[in-house]
Amino acid sequence: MRLSVMVLAFVCLCSVALGIAVTAQDEDVRGAFLTSRPKEKPAGTGTSKPSRRRPKSTVGPNKPAKPENEKTPGKPPTSGSSDPSTPVNAPRLGLGLTLFMRDSNGLAVRVDPDHVFQKGDRVRVLLESNADGYLYIFNTTDDGPATMIYPHAELDEAGNYLQAHVPFEVPTSLSAEEKLRWFAFDEVAGTEHLFFVFTREPLSGVPIEDELIALCRDSKESCPVKPNAEVWAVVQKQLQQPLKTDKKQQSGQAETRGEQQATTRGLGLSKEDPQPSLVMMASSPRPTLVATLDLIHK
Repeated sequence: MRLSVMVLAFVCLCSVALGIAVTAQDEDVRGAFLTSRPKEKPAGTGTSKPSRRRPKSTVGPNKPAKPENEKTPGKPPTSGSSDPSTPVNAPRLGLGLTLFMRDSNGLAVRVDPDHVFQKGDRVRVLLESNADGYLYIFNTTDDGPATMIYPHAELDEAGNYLQAHVPFEVPTSLSAEEKLRWFAFDEVAGTEHLFFVFTREPLSGVPIEDELIALCRDSKESCPVKPNAEVWAVVQKQLQQPLKTDKKQQSGQAETRGEQQATTRGLGLSKEDPQPSLVMMASSPRPTLVATLDLIHK
């Protein structure tokens, strides 16, 4: 089995169970993640799909522009950061994850990641970050070589930029074809591993946007992209960093209209919107967070 986001994207997955390398329960995890959600719903009337390209203020292929001696407004600079690429007073990175399953009426309802799935079941992942940054999704099949399935040359203009608390779904419900809106479980046994890599700045050595589009246009053999040994070593190293998690039981609850609008129109979620089923927070303000979702078919 292999994951793909080409024309027949996301149709050969099997079953789902959540796996995180090092976890710890912490009562302040959910509160720390949600604190940056606004109290009220953000205003917005747009109907177009949100852009996943870098903001126009960024420069260079892999480096966002920053003012010299940038400071956080209202707070003095501090020293002692464990990583020079982490902004002063930056919050810990966090990802919220909710797993939806298509019910008999075609609607999206929340399902526990530990649920045992059967052939024909369809699921979708909704992700929410607590900071602006860049999302990469890598896949390995039965511990084989890694393949990058997001960003992708044919999705979101090959962009992967996320805004804080603006939800992102994989695969997208905006797809023209019903079969491309869900991960579909087939009869083929195997284990898939999805690696969610969320970073404050783009990963060095991994093509995105126009570079990725050009690469895939000029060399079909180069796509989907396979990360080089150096990049994959960075991902594996970050995977060993401890995460703090908080899981909320929400099975059977339908996706709300507010969630749908926020996802499809690029609007932020507010404190009154449903919370993610699972919240994963870095234990320190490092610049990269890596978590995994294991897909198992029995």
